[in-house]
Amino acid sequence: MFYGELAENKGEIRIPDVEPAAFLAMLKYIYCDEIDLSADTVLATLYAAKKYIVPHLARACVNFLETSLSAKNACVLLSQSCLFEEPELTQRCWEVIDAQAELALRSEGFCDIDAPTLESILRRETLNAKELVVFEAALCWAEAECQRKDMALSIGNKRKVLGQAVYLIRIPAMALDDFANGAAQSGVLTLGETNDIFLWYTAAKKPELRFASEPRRGLSPQRCHRFQSCAYRSNQWRYRGRCDSIQFAVDKRVFIAGFGLYGSSCGSAEYSARVELKRQGVPLGHNLTKYFSDGSSSTFPVWFEYPVQIEPDTFYTASVVLDGSELSYFGQEGVTEVQCGKVTFQFQCSSDSTNGTGVQGGQIPELIFYA
Repeated sequence: MFYGELAENKGEIRIPDVEPAAFLAMLKYIYCDEIDLSADTVLATLYAAKKYIVPHLARACVNFLETSLSAKNACVLLSQSCLFEEPELTQRCWEVIDAQAELALRSEGFCDIDAPTLESILRRETLNAKELVVFEAALCWAEAECQRKDMALSIGNKRKVLGQAVYLIRIPAMALDDFANGAAQSGVLTLGETNDIFLWYTAAKKPELRFASEPRRGLSPQRCHRFQSCAYRSNQWRYRGRCDSIQFAVDKRVFIAGFGLYGSSCGSAEYSARVELKRQGVPLGHNLTKYFSDGSSSTFPVWFEYPVQIEPDTFYTASVVLDGSELSYFGQEGVTEVQCGKVTFQFQCSSDSTNGTGVQGGQIPELIFYA
């Protein structure tokens, strides 16, 4: 722009497509070798770095985005990563969207994505989300798209901006109640489509539909089992509201979906479980739920409301407070390190544990996760 045969002949060169703060960040890197990024400017700085071929700064921007990636911004970053041709960031976005699909679909950022990104998400076979949540998210996006195009917020216009993408929602895979109380009354479907889907649910001879009827495959949870055996004692492993807790760390980013817990050693019983995940004392996920134990030494899954993202090389605290049958199975011969596929788990004792659980034995025999 300044020298050579292609130099501008103006005294002042305007660059309307780059934000001033992003251009300043690029200049600071070029002249001072300093990288100064923030959440507000990193995407614009990445654009500038790509435009002016500053690869080290672009890599720093991508690293910043990867470390700040969450369900709240994964859909927006997916759109941007495709635009900037950053396949590693794209893959990380998909990992978060798949594992924490319902959080991602309900985020404000989902409504800001472009139509091609919407279609790619609606096509996704591995979304861990109820189809009703997918449908509701698509309607929210359609409303935002109408506003972007200065169109009236009518049912007809929502269907219009969705276009063929509406057929990527697997409406027949919904529970009948979800369809009847939600999609069927939304007005987005035509009368003929609504009638055909009701017949598909109820009739012996089902009509042909433009909507896919097979549920999404979702992700298959993996289990990290930390004990080599289990046992029970006649009167020594009790609960009474005390906390069983263990600390763990991983070498690769995973999403903890729940715990596998032991149950009663003296016949079938129901337990109330308060499960929690913390990092440095800060709660990241919790749930209060019940599970039924059939009296066997099996483990029984207890889930968080949403999977919790776990970063590598940091210890997290997994805790459960149980209320139910006093006598329970417990693990023994625990190990400090477990290899699960490509992920290595490390365990250490937790100061939150007030009921005897530790590395060598106790409760929380399994961590259920998506990798």
